[in-house]
This record gives sequence, structure tokens and C-alpha cells, in this order.
Amino acid sequence: MTELNLKKITEELIDTFLYAGEISLELREKGLIKEIKTDNTPVSNGDLEVNKIITNKIKNITPKIPIVSEETSDNKSIKNLKDFWLIDPIDGTYDYINNLEEFTINAGLIINNNPVIGLINAPSKKRMFYSYGNNLAFEIVNGKTIKLNCSKNFNKNEIKFVSYSNKIKPEIEVIHKKLNVKKYVRMKSSLKFCVIAAGEYDGYVAEPRACEWDIAAGHAILKHAGGVVTDFDNKEIKYGKRDFKNPSLILKSKNIL
Repeated sequence: MTELNLKKITEELIDTFLYAGEISLELREKGLIKEIKTDNTPVSNGDLEVNKIITNKIKNITPKIPIVSEETSDNKSIKNLKDFWLIDPIDGTYDYINNLEEFTINAGLIINNNPVIGLINAPSKKRMFYSYGNNLAFEIVNGKTIKLNCSKNFNKNEIKFVSYSNKIKPEIEVIHKKLNVKKYVRMKSSLKFCVIAAGEYDGYVAEPRACEWDIAAGHAILKHAGGVVTDFDNKEIKYGKRDFKNPSLILKSKNIL
């Protein structure tokens, strides 16, 4: 593939993500039209509209790179994808449709099966995160751009994680003890990656669950903020796997051994 200008691609998408976030909130304010998909998960017209806004812009910027989105069947049957976009237009749909705040809008660019760009907007939180290379991870807050460093608040005596549940499973509790985790807070969606990248929390552990589009953007942002993303066997997470299924997952600050 021709050499890509990752910075230019990312910056061209930021305004689109901010706009998509505004639309998601406007549609929710008007009242969402909700359905249950064949996998028994909810979807709304907001999910579909955000998906359309983002995919149309990405197709315009990188027309030769396939897009794999949670909300469409396009390109999901292609085998051995190496260079492609992964989109989750609304991660945390339950929060979205129930007027809660932790839903996010996500896109990650995968090149040679590795995440190289990540964009995540948390519209209700008014937080926009993006990255396009090592030490090139940022957050836009109140119009100001802040560089992300996942280690800036690290305290080895007060390691705090996020969790997708208030009840920790035994296999995850074992890892928490090994990593000297002192406390954890429940958090939904890919916002978990972002708060770790911002140095507000130190890590996250999950058994195999969800799909690649749930983690690709966050993986890029956390990695580019100096974080570490592996499976339980300390192996690097790769993308383009069969059915786009995730392995086990450990996110952490590089300061945690």
C-alpha cells in the first residue's frame, strides 16, 4: 500500500467525529427508534446515522481501504484482511439508548494487522480522543488539545483499574492480585481505554469477549499514549482474526510490571 499520511487522515476525521457526536445527542433528544438485532443486542437509528456519517467520510479520505463496521455486513466475509478500518459507531448502546453518558463513537485504522490510528468521541462527556503514532495521542477538551501520557499519575502503591462489571470473575481477580491492583471502578464502552491513556486509571482486564471493532481505536490511543495492550499470555493483539473475535485482554500503564 502507498505510504499513508496518518496525521493528515486523523486530523481530517476529527471534525466529522465531533459532528457525529452532536447528531447522536440530537437524535437521542428527539427520541430514538430502537430495534433488537439477530444477536439479541440493541441498535437504534442513532447508531445507523453515526455509522453513515463516519463511513462516508472515511470512504472519501481513504477510498481504497475496506471498512468493517459492527452495523453492516460489508467486508466481513473477506479473509486475511491486513489493511482495513474497524468502526463501532456507538459502543455502549445500552447507555446511549438509556440517556447515560459512557457511550462512544469509534474508528481504528489497521495496517498490517496492527492499529495505527484511533479516534474515539464520548459526546456526553465532551471528550474527544485521537492518535496516529507513538507519543502522538491527544485529547480535545474545551477546545484545547492535550497530549496523553498514561503514566503521568501513576502511583505503584495505589494502582486502580476499570472493570466492565462490579463483580470480578475469579480468573480476573487472580490477575488483579498479580498486578497489585488496589481498587477498581466499573466503566462501560471504549472509554476505558481513554481514561487509562489519560492516566486517570492504570489498567483493565477482560476474558475473551466482544469484537475487534470494540477495541481497535482504543488500542491505538492507549498504545500511542505509552500503554501496553496484550492478551493473558502477554502476546500482542492482532486484527483481522476469524469472525473478528477478541482474545483475552490486559490493558495497563507501562509502569506496571
